[in-house]
Amino acid sequence: MATPFETLNDSSKEFVNSAMKSVSALSQGLQTIANEAADYSKKSFEEGTALIEKLASTKSPEQAFETHSVFSKKAYENFIAQATKFGELYADLAKEAYKPYEAVVAKVAK
Repeated sequence: MATPFETLNDSSKEFVNSAMKSVSALSQGLQTIANEAADYSKKSFEEGTALIEKLASTKSPEQAFETHSVFSKKAYENFIAQATKFGELYADLAKEAYKPYEAVVAKVAK
């Protein structure tokens, strides 16, 4: 039979292991999100630069308005898609960060 000290020691080790796994999952998830944000920022900047170049070469206000309208619609659609993707990444991050604690919580709940 284990002494209370040994039980406490085992529980502490299990908790520390779970915490380290959770921190690792958080780190990886945040790195993924940061990379995604950097890629989106780069793409948005490149698209904005392309818009400026197109606007500089337009011949009429109507053509400039049309060019800007197309850009705005595309930018909005890209933003919504990216926001959805970020939401999914954050949800996955939360699930992965909690996963190491599931066994510990289940054990305590018994």
